[in-house]
Amino acid sequence: MKILSTDFILAFLLLISTLFLNVDALAKTQFKWPNNAKAAVSLSYDDALNSQLDNALPALIHYELKATFYLTLTSPTIAKRLNEWRAAADLGYELGNHSLNHACRGSLPNREWVPAHNDLDKKLFKEIIQEVQTANTFLQAIDGELVRTFTVPCTDQMVENKNYVIALKESFVGIKSHVGNPPQNMTSFNRFNAPVMAPSNVSGQVLIDYVKQAKKYGTIAHITFHGIGGDHLAVSNEDHQALLKYLSINKNDYWVDTYRNISEYLSKNNH
Repeated sequence: MKILSTDFILAFLLLISTLFLNVDALAKTQFKWPNNAKAAVSLSYDDALNSQLDNALPALIHYELKATFYLTLTSPTIAKRLNEWRAAADLGYELGNHSLNHACRGSLPNREWVPAHNDLDKKLFKEIIQEVQTANTFLQAIDGELVRTFTVPCTDQMVENKNYVIALKESFVGIKSHVGNPPQNMTSFNRFNAPVMAPSNVSGQVLIDYVKQAKKYGTIAHITFHGIGGDHLAVSNEDHQALLKYLSINKNDYWVDTYRNISEYLSKNNH
């Protein structure tokens, strides 16, 4: 029988101990979500659209899932359906800030739809800051809340060659700022610079696969919808409900909540 050398045995033991240390380190760095969930999911709905009140909200209530509605305060639904938005807030849904006027950069490709009077390229830095902060005051008048989150219209952040979103950090507990995939670890995640999926005409399975990425990494998935079964950049009612049904069935794996609640939890846990 061949006798193993002392050097080989020592090297083998060192390898085993290193593997155990790495596993232990991974366990210690794994982010802890409430109720031992494997990932967090933030569902949101931009622009204050009729189909969100007509279709998205009833589906969310049916599946007992919380979400954030990012309101553009000049949207016609604010004046016409104000009591319904207030009722949504009373049910625990966040009314997030999506600015007063939804200004976007008209100089970018395929932005012919941006009106001259609402062109972010023509805004002053202090002007857009004031607009967003004033929207917070209007939202407080609707729901009475002092803490909320912000989603950047069109993901456009530069005004007068300065990033206005960075300057708004103190006004919010969290900000969704750009399109991207779920983070692969929470160490690199910045709640003031959150990536989102912005689906349009996609299947329910595509939506489900997106949140599964967050579960794989133990992180967070943000999905920002617009129209649900109508309006612009729409996702069908069937595909939207397929995602909600999946999240409801797998509620032990996913913590689904408003971005305000998720951001406050992250803040308390040094994120």
